[in-house]
Amino acid sequence: MYYFLKANKNLLLFSVITLMIIPIFGINILLSFLGNILLLLFLIPLLLVILIFVGFNSYKSKINKCSSCGVISLGLSETCMNCGANLENISKNNQFNKKPSESTIEVKAEEVK
Repeated sequence: MYYFLKANKNLLLFSVITLMIIPIFGINILLSFLGNILLLLFLIPLLLVILIFVGFNSYKSKINKCSSCGVISLGLSETCMNCGANLENISKNNQFNKKPSESTIEVKAEEVK
């Protein structure tokens, strides 16, 4: 064994240096890799939730309800498919155009005995 160490002195020196240097950089690279993976695992679902929220709000804004019969339509047609009423007036009188005071309900408190 002593002969092996004496003959391969350079090999032993390089292996000791390698075993000391690689863990320092290897742990650094491993930690940064795991951090990036965890960041992606957090951000991808967050991005999907935001996309679903934006899509749902876009879909919700296109829905019209007929004032005559109550049928819900997507706003692609100008008339109600069920009763034939004009839906253009409904889209113009959308809830977003109303003032808050017009849609607020007054509630009076009463004492319950």
